[in-house]
Amino acid sequence: MRIPESLAPLVEAGTIEEVLRPLMSGKEAAVFLVRSEGELRVAKVYKDAHHRSFRQRSQYSEGRTVRNSRQRRAMAKGSRYGKALLEQAWQNAEVDALYRLHHAGVRVPTPYEFTDDVLVMELITGLDGEPAPRLFDIVPTRTEALSIHKHLVRQVVRMLCAGMVHGDLSEYNILMAAEGPVIIDLPQATDAAHNRNSERILLRDVRHLGQYLGRFAPALRRTKYGPEMWHMYKEGTLHPDSELTGKFSRKGPRVDTNSVIEEIQAAAAEAAKTPVSGYRAKKERQLAEATAAEEARAAQGAKEKGESEGGKGKQRRRRRRRRPRGGGSS
Repeated sequence: MRIPESLAPLVEAGTIEEVLRPLMSGKEAAVFLVRSEGELRVAKVYKDAHHRSFRQRSQYSEGRTVRNSRQRRAMAKGSRYGKALLEQAWQNAEVDALYRLHHAGVRVPTPYEFTDDVLVMELITGLDGEPAPRLFDIVPTRTEALSIHKHLVRQVVRMLCAGMVHGDLSEYNILMAAEGPVIIDLPQATDAAHNRNSERILLRDVRHLGQYLGRFAPALRRTKYGPEMWHMYKEGTLHPDSELTGKFSRKGPRVDTNSVIEEIQAAAAEAAKTPVSGYRAKKERQLAEATAAEEARAAQGAKEKGESEGGKGKQRRRRRRRRPRGGGSS
């Protein structure tokens, strides 16, 4: 096939020996099947930053630091240069996450090369040796759904132990390899310790897994693996092989409502005993007088309206009595 312009520099450099065919194209990137170092791999080509939106990225990128003050200002301003920097940081985040999680034992594609907005990594294959389908593309049995969910929850635990949260874990970002699920697409992966949104993002990831696979194994919809693992993470007791039950209830100190009410009443009584300044007493008196005058005017208006309507009713009744009754003339 014709070599895409974005892959030409890697072909010239010998990093890619042959471009075989495109595999998929999405909002963020296009993926090609290539041959590199004598084996089949994939090349992920990131799309031009100027043609895509940067909305909602801040919730994932919080905690990522940029040392250069000029670059920070450009990124905050959203200039052309700043958007290019944001895109580069977005791409670097995925590459860093892949290396970090690969070394932590999380099943992600093995990264090989990243240069000129192109990431070369492992080709994930299915049972037939072809590029693996997404979780969305298969229909698992109940037993298979339970097994897949158990495996993915363990991968999420390993990610969290490595200090990371995927951020967009769904049936579209999981490939069903011959040996089991493989997690892909990590540009939005966030730092669990330095991002204030990390708990909410993790709970959403795990909840989505339970809801989707719960279509095939309904019992998964009632599990609470997300809150359980986050609680253990905060307590410092979460490890890659920690046993999880999927059950969790938040335990906190019991509130003594009677004591709270007593405190409120005591505060109100104390406030009543506090001497009021002359200015405040004057304002309160003026307010009371104004309120009383308003109520008096409203009552007088209602009274006058009632009397007016009553008078009109009597006049109508008198007029009706004066009308001659129907019949012949005398």
